[in-house]
Amino acid sequence: MSMVEVAIDAIRVSLTSQQRIVVLKEVDVDRYLPIWIGPETAEAITMQLQRVAVPRPMTHDLLKNVVTAMGGKISHIVINTLKNETFYAQIVMDVNGKRLEIDSRPSDALALAVRANTKIFVEEEVMHAAAITPETALNLATGALEEIGAEAGEEDLEAFRDFVDTLDLDDFTTNG
Repeated sequence: MSMVEVAIDAIRVSLTSQQRIVVLKEVDVDRYLPIWIGPETAEAITMQLQRVAVPRPMTHDLLKNVVTAMGGKISHIVINTLKNETFYAQIVMDVNGKRLEIDSRPSDALALAVRANTKIFVEEEVMHAAAITPETALNLATGALEEIGAEAGEEDLEAFRDFVDTLDLDDFTTNG
C-alpha cells in the first residue's frame, strides 16, 4: 500500500461541542485530513507542539519513556484504515531488531509521534476517501449555499453570497 507523509497543521475547536479536530496536511500538497479527537488528547498534542514544560510525565510521555527504556524506538505512525467513519492507526516501532505494529487510536498515535519526533503517514486509500482540498471546501460551502437557497428567498441570501464570493482560500491553509 502507498503511504502519504503528513504533518500536524492545526488543532481546531468545534463551535458546537467539546470535540477538537486535528488537521493533518499532506507534505508539499494542499490536501488536508481532518480527524475528530477528544479535548484531553488535543491538549496533550498542543502542549508538546508548544513545548510546554510539565512537572511530571503525561501519559504519552510515559509510553515513550517505557518504549525507550525497553530498548525500543518509535519508527513512525500510520493512519491506515477508515471504517464506519472511524479512523484507525498503528504505532510502528523497532524493538531488539524486531518490527512491531501496535494498534492505536489516531489521536494517541499522534500524541506519541510528536513526543518521539517521528514521521506521520496516512495510507493513500484513507487520504483519498477522507481528505479535503481548498477546492472541496469551497464546493462544500457552495453546496451549503445552494441548500440554503432552496429554503430561503433570493434576497435573504445576498449578504451570504457576497461573503462566500470574497473568501480567500489562503485563509483555510494557514495555522491559526
